Amino acid sequence: MASKVMDLIYWKDTERSGMVLTGLVVVLLSLFQLRHPVDPAVSTLSLAVVCFAIAVRVYYKTLHILNWADGEHPFKKYLDMDIGLSGEQAEHAVQKAIVMAMSALDTLKKLVFVANLIDSLKFLVLLYLATFLGKIFNGLTVFIMGVIAIFSLPLFYQQRQEQVDSAIAKIQANVDNVKDIVRRILQGGGPTPDPTPGGAKPKTQ
Repeated sequence: MASKVMDLIYWKDTERSGMVLTGLVVVLLSLFQLRHPVDPAVSTLSLAVVCFAIAVRVYYKTLHILNWADGEHPFKKYLDMDIGLSGEQAEHAVQKAIVMAMSALDTLKKLVFVANLIDSLKFLVLLYLATFLGKIFNGLTVFIMGVIAIFSLPLFYQQRQEQVDSAIAKIQANVDNVKDIVRRILQGGGPTPDPTPGGAKPKTQ
């Protein structure tokens, strides 16, 4: 399943990836245009999908009765798709989810109670940006942008990896420089102390 998702994201099958992306965007835009609560919109969309599936099933059944088709189920590929988990896989998934949740809670605890001032300041900036974006966009708009980004950014990075890595390295160097300056200020300011015992001494002639 994971490999199929990655194939969609990296456009291994252009036609299928295009159909999935277009379908997701159209569905989200439809929900956005409805301007109604999400629950009725999802119910209406689900009703439309089920009606479409039943119509297709009846159409293929009719073709089989008229001997115009072999009678194969139109959604057989999806019905045969294995999405189950064995007991061991389910236990592993639950354990992994618990570990991730506890790690997230531990990180959140450190950020909120300022275990590291630099990290808490970055978290504060992130929260401010989130509230700023919330005033400009609603959650559905951000979700649509996220879907488009998922189907575009990985492929863009794969095609422009060297340029992107170079730009990220430069940005990271500047960020590290700023963090170093802030850390020195928080620790009392001043230049880096001279590692030579007793400080630098003038050379004697």
